[in-house]
Amino acid sequence: MESTTGFTAYCLYQAIKLHFTSDYDYFKYNGKTNVTQNSFLHNKSKYSFYKLSRKYSYDELREYFVSNFIDRDVNWVGEIMGPEGEETYKKWQKRIQSLTYRFEQDTMHLIETSGTPEEMLKVKDGNYPKLLTETMQGNVSLETLTILNDLMNFFPMWNKKITDDIIWPSYHKKCVKYAPFIHYDKTKFKTILLESIEEHA
Repeated sequence: MESTTGFTAYCLYQAIKLHFTSDYDYFKYNGKTNVTQNSFLHNKSKYSFYKLSRKYSYDELREYFVSNFIDRDVNWVGEIMGPEGEETYKKWQKRIQSLTYRFEQDTMHLIETSGTPEEMLKVKDGNYPKLLTETMQGNVSLETLTILNDLMNFFPMWNKKITDDIIWPSYHKKCVKYAPFIHYDKTKFKTILLESIEEHA
């Protein structure tokens, strides 16, 4: 397990922040940015990074930052320090630990209420499709939405047909940026989806 210092925590935070807020790709650049030790020492929030580095390992801290960036807009590290940030991380951990179960439940719910996969993905008159509405309302997890798109690739169709050009584009970007952080067995999840569809055919 890679150890963490205040500076490595700062570098990681900057990399995750850039990943979710710009064209920077955390995976393409292996988390490397042009931040320097000097910029860290002059950063007003450096003690927050020292604090986080003492509490979490490097991998845990990456998860901590990712879970908070997908939950809200983060402008500075102070916004995710303390109980709220920790609670967000704990909720994310629970979702990831029960990823398969949650995906099964979500897909069953979607097929039961929509009837067919086509219906849950359909964009009617430029409005949000059922799958997107259910996710935004918290009835379906963001992980399920992101995995379903990875399996079915419907985002390009949504981009063409959804007329909202304010909320959906940023939500779409969040899902696309989040996708590489979600590790799952593609064959297994595809089977779960097909079984849910067949069960309600």
